[in-house]
Amino acid sequence: MRFGMPWPGRDVGREAEQAGVEAFCAGEFADHDAYLTVADIVANTERALAGPAIAYAFARTPYAHATALRQLHAQAPGRLFLGLGSAAFRINRDWLGVPAERPVARIADTVGAVRAWLHAENGERVRYAGEFHHLDADVRAPVLGRLDIPVLLAAFNARMAATAGRVADGVVGHGLFTGSWWNEVVRPAVARGASDGDGEGDPAGTRPLEHGWIITAVDDHAPERAIADARRMIAFYLTVRTYDPFVAHHGWEEPVARLRDAFRAGDTDAMVRAVTDDMLTGIAVCGTTADAKDALARRAGSLPRDIGYFAAPSFMVSRGRRAAYARAALALIGALPDPA
Repeated sequence: MRFGMPWPGRDVGREAEQAGVEAFCAGEFADHDAYLTVADIVANTERALAGPAIAYAFARTPYAHATALRQLHAQAPGRLFLGLGSAAFRINRDWLGVPAERPVARIADTVGAVRAWLHAENGERVRYAGEFHHLDADVRAPVLGRLDIPVLLAAFNARMAATAGRVADGVVGHGLFTGSWWNEVVRPAVARGASDGDGEGDPAGTRPLEHGWIITAVDDHAPERAIADARRMIAFYLTVRTYDPFVAHHGWEEPVARLRDAFRAGDTDAMVRAVTDDMLTGIAVCGTTADAKDALARRAGSLPRDIGYFAAPSFMVSRGRRAAYARAALALIGALPDPA
């Protein structure tokens, strides 16, 4: 597995690349745009891979996704990837004002339309006919040319993972993923999807790519605070009912019910207490540097096979502390398990 991290900003980012970080990713929310962040990454790094992990798939047209990547490719050829996520139903409906129904079918169609623009050659019409997207563009200017940029899908549950295997080049795993979720749910679903696909996402017949976030909080001076921050991040994620199959898979219904009650009451301390040791050790890498290295050795099979984004907790964690966690995580680079 190659060491990656969410973009920690220019100063820490340059230091991280020099220390051996091989990939940076950009998330997306109401206060930050994925492609603007990727532009910052490629402008301030030299070798590392860069891409959204993820960009909201339906916030932009396929044309807009592909155009952003073409412009970034001119500055960072061979360094880009694209991670797309369907986003929550309410984000699509209430924030973005776009159709929110049938997200799995819609994102599969979006991948096809984005690829039509990325693979477009000069002098040829850009054509795509899908359920949700129809393209028939005659671009007379010689500004195209095929770009083989990997497209990955954020895939939490089995159906989206199978879709990623069928239409994309791989998956972006969530920070909650455990070894059993990767091995018993996500990887089998991706493999089923890949066996049903048409080969467009994987013409060489290689294994689908695995990127994934890893909740990481390392602090040798205040390890208990780091552990509490990791627990709080886990609790915040688990307030989302989309992840109920994951909760049931692990038998965590009772503590998750407690943390959701605490969230509704605004009691973040009770949220932290509701996260069990079993949940913490299965999901996060946290504590002292030694604790984190032990966790990586123990969790070799529960990490993404290609790129792991060692991500500082963000829920109720200051920007400065997140930067400190990013710097501290660099000590883990030599402790990563060998690629599977």
